[in-house]
Amino acid sequence: MDTSSSSRGAVTALLITILIWAYSWVVMKQVLTHAGPFDFAAIRYVLGALVLLGALVVFRQPLRPPPLLPTIAIGLCQTTAFQGLGQWALVNGGAGHVALLAYTMPFWAVLLAWVMLDERLTPRRWLGLGLAAIGLTCIIEPWHNMGNLGSTLLAIGAGAAWAMGTVLSKRVFLRHAPTPLNLTAWQMLFGAIALVVIALCVPQRSIDWSPGFIAGLAYSVVMASSIAWGLWLIVLHRLPTAVASVASLGVPVVSVLLAWLILREQPSGMEMVGIVFILLGLVAVSGVNLRKVAR
Repeated sequence: MDTSSSSRGAVTALLITILIWAYSWVVMKQVLTHAGPFDFAAIRYVLGALVLLGALVVFRQPLRPPPLLPTIAIGLCQTTAFQGLGQWALVNGGAGHVALLAYTMPFWAVLLAWVMLDERLTPRRWLGLGLAAIGLTCIIEPWHNMGNLGSTLLAIGAGAAWAMGTVLSKRVFLRHAPTPLNLTAWQMLFGAIALVVIALCVPQRSIDWSPGFIAGLAYSVVMASSIAWGLWLIVLHRLPTAVASVASLGVPVVSVLLAWLILREQPSGMEMVGIVFILLGLVAVSGVNLRKVAR
C-alpha cells in the first residue's frame, strides 16, 4: 500500500471513529430509559474488558497484567470514575452538554502533568487554559440559575478523572512500557469490577432487557469500546499524533449536533460560544500548528 492510500485509509478510519464515539453519548443517554446508570456502565465495561482480553490472545500479546497497583489506580480513574460519573451526569444532563464537558479532559491533564510529572506549563498552554475557563463559564452560565449544576459538576468530574487516568497511564508507560492493548484491557477489567460493586450497592431501577437496551449495550461494547478503539490505533499509527489529537476534538462537537438532531437537545447561544472557546483552548493546549496540520 502506497503512502497516499495509507493516509486516505487512516483519515477514513478517523472519521468513522469520531462518528462512533460521538454517537455513543446519544446511546448512553437513551439506554437510561431501560437501566440505571451504574448497571449499564458495569455491564458495558465487564463485556468490553473481556473483549480486549480476548484481543490479547488473538494478537498473541502477553496476558500478564502490568504492575498491579498502578493499573488498578488507572482503572479506578479511567473506567470507574470517568464512565461512572459520565453516565450519572447523563441522568439529568443532555448528551451533548455532558460530552462537551467530559472532553475538557486535556485541560485537567495539563494541570495534573504539571504537578505530577513536572511538565512545564508553556505560555501557549496557559492561553489554552484561559480560553477553556472562558468556555466553561459560558456553558455553565453562573449569572443565571446555572441549570442542572449537579449534572455539570459530574461531567466536569468525569473529565478530571479521565485526565488523572491519562497521567497515571503515561507514568506507567514511561516506567514499565506495557503494550497499549495490555494496559487498556487490564485497567478496564479492574475498573469494571469496581463498577460492579457500585452497581450492587446503589439502588437503581431494574434493568429492562428490551431490544432497545440490548442494542444500546451491543453498540457500546462492540462499536464504541472495541471497533472504534482498534480504528483509533490505526489512526495513531498512520497519521501524526498532533493531527489525530486535533481531529479527535470533533467528537464532542459531533455529539452536540447528534444530540440536537436525535434527542432535540438544542444548544443555547452561550453554549455555542462556549464550544468555540473550548475548542480554541484545546488546540492551544495541544501545541499544534494548524498551518502544518492543514497541509
